[in-house]
Amino acid sequence: MKKQILASDKTRQVTLLLVDDSPDLLAVLVDFLRPVGWRLVLASDGQEGYQKATVLQPDLILLDVWMPRTDGFAALRLLKADPRTRDIPVIFLSGAQAVEERLTGLRLGAVDYVSKPFSPEEVLVRINIHLDLHRRRAADASAIDAEKPLAPGRISTTVCAAMNVLRQDLGQAPSLTELAHQVGTNERRLNELFRKETGATVFAWLREQRFLLACELLAETALEIQQISDQVGYGNAANFTTMFKERFGVTPGAYRRSRQVYHDGDAD
Repeated sequence: MKKQILASDKTRQVTLLLVDDSPDLLAVLVDFLRPVGWRLVLASDGQEGYQKATVLQPDLILLDVWMPRTDGFAALRLLKADPRTRDIPVIFLSGAQAVEERLTGLRLGAVDYVSKPFSPEEVLVRINIHLDLHRRRAADASAIDAEKPLAPGRISTTVCAAMNVLRQDLGQAPSLTELAHQVGTNERRLNELFRKETGATVFAWLREQRFLLACELLAETALEIQQISDQVGYGNAANFTTMFKERFGVTPGAYRRSRQVYHDGDAD
């Protein structure tokens, strides 16, 4: 006897966003989720999914990983960089079994990962679990402090997501092409956004962040110049020294000595 799939009264009014490039898979999801009574919204790629999420504010998103134009990882980066969507629970659906792919999704902020082919009952249970957890967290946050909605910032979601990717490892930054892919856009558009919102190209912004990190490491650690050079993406210490002096007017060693004198003076 086929089990009737039901949801609690608390979840009957929720909206689910289903994002997958397979019409057949979307049809399967709709067939077993429709009887629950939830509102179901469909999208065929990550960019469309992100755009619908910003407008509709779904309670939970089921997100495929590998899709054309904008894949699930890029879509999740955009979702987590946007104050309007960053708290929406995202469950990945994927046919891949690779552990590294699952870890990538979880590190980016997904709350769960379901492998295809999946059991409809398992997907439903996981959805209900994460809806309940999200509801409890929201209630706890409201009880502590009724926060005002965040106003959109000057930095766009795409630029914010790209900055987050670059900050993960300033010394081993992806190429501009790969970075643009990771945030669901193209190289030209990404550079245009950076120029408009930061006054610098992607590379110029990255270079400045590397210099800031280098200054911090010189002032706060005893790392060798070569080690610092490696950490900020300059394999050659001589090249790093030249670039650092052009930027600050002093060598890395001189900068370190000046900071040490400053700290010594504070200690007296």
